[in-house]
Amino acid sequence: MAGVSEFKTNETNKTNRSNSVKKFLFDKSVPLLFIVICLAGVYFSKLPSLFIVNTLLKRITRNSFMVLSLVLPVIAGVGLNFGIVIGAMAGQFAIIAVTHFKVSGFPGFMLCILLTIPIAIVCGILTSMLLNKTKGQEMISSMIAGFFANGVYQFILLFLVGTLIPLKNKALVLSRGIGIRNNVDLSTATGLKYSLDNVLKYPMFHVLAVVSAVAIIVIFIDYYIKRKNRADGNNNFKYLSYLITAGSILAVSMMAIKTNSPLLIIKLPLVTFLLIAALWLFNVLIMKTKLGQDFRSVGQDMDIAKVTGINVNRVRTIAITISILLASWGQVIFLQNIGVLSTYGSHVQTALFSIAAILLGGASVIKATSGQAILGVILFHTLFIVSPKAGNNLFGDAQIGEFFRAFVSYGVIGVAIGLHEWNKIVRAARSRRRLDT
Repeated sequence: MAGVSEFKTNETNKTNRSNSVKKFLFDKSVPLLFIVICLAGVYFSKLPSLFIVNTLLKRITRNSFMVLSLVLPVIAGVGLNFGIVIGAMAGQFAIIAVTHFKVSGFPGFMLCILLTIPIAIVCGILTSMLLNKTKGQEMISSMIAGFFANGVYQFILLFLVGTLIPLKNKALVLSRGIGIRNNVDLSTATGLKYSLDNVLKYPMFHVLAVVSAVAIIVIFIDYYIKRKNRADGNNNFKYLSYLITAGSILAVSMMAIKTNSPLLIIKLPLVTFLLIAALWLFNVLIMKTKLGQDFRSVGQDMDIAKVTGINVNRVRTIAITISILLASWGQVIFLQNIGVLSTYGSHVQTALFSIAAILLGGASVIKATSGQAILGVILFHTLFIVSPKAGNNLFGDAQIGEFFRAFVSYGVIGVAIGLHEWNKIVRAARSRRRLDT
């Protein structure tokens, strides 16, 4: 009997491991698919590794903060917040003001951050008022809100500046004296270009070696604690995948340092990356608070959350306002890296590209993590870098790569929304079956 019992236990463990692997592969199917596509693109583009890594690093630096601002609204049940474009406009208002006052460098960057706070909070509250009235249609509502806000933004900068707003700065105002110029140069002596990125830089592989070594230690500690508490016992495959990833990064970094690779000339803007890491940590820690648990409860079921005494509208308002505030800071980080403010265009595609990126990382309309946001940024911008050249090498036309980029940007959003609706139908069917039985 003991042998039979042991055999059944082994079979059960094998089944659990098999189910764990299948679940992992199913949940990560989108990022795994695009990892393969990115690797193929890198191979066929035949671009130098130095160029790819350097360009990708710049894109990760300037886009990650914005994409991370999408996480909390998804958890709180608001869905993919197209309203972050409103936060981007708030950041641009602050940049125009700071440029007018000629406050440059890091002090200018910090002044932008301070100026965005009241603007973004007001915009966040107004946006949340709309989204709380349109529960179930938040994504399309936030998109329309962005279009409306863009009209107000253009009205202020094209007609009120120089009339009701007495702005006489020739570097900003059009020659007729009314309206802001189409492009504002931030690379001048009084501009904000690299005001954050140039504060502190350090060789990339040295930083990656330290970070990956620390990550390996954290993974082991977390696994040991959960194993000891008998929590997450059937998730060994997840920890193994994390360990392989961190170990691979450490091995590559040490190899690059040991062989004195040309890639060692690439330097990380440490302060920018610390801000991105701080936002990641904020997203993690806030979920351990009472407010974070309210976010999760509202996101899972608003009716049940209301019955348990949670003020659903208030919780959603906080999540939306935080998201728009973080997006305004993300736009300031983005533009100080670019060095040019396209007054009427820099914010237009912000929401679309950020949402496409987080979806590529494996997020959905109802579930998102900071890790998925960063992975999505890496995959999305790798495609942007290599696809034109790969398309040219494969088909003799770089435009093929451009078409593919547009397809990914719009298509992944449509697929995510379709999968969300399909999952709702499947869950409803399962619930009916349980009731029938």
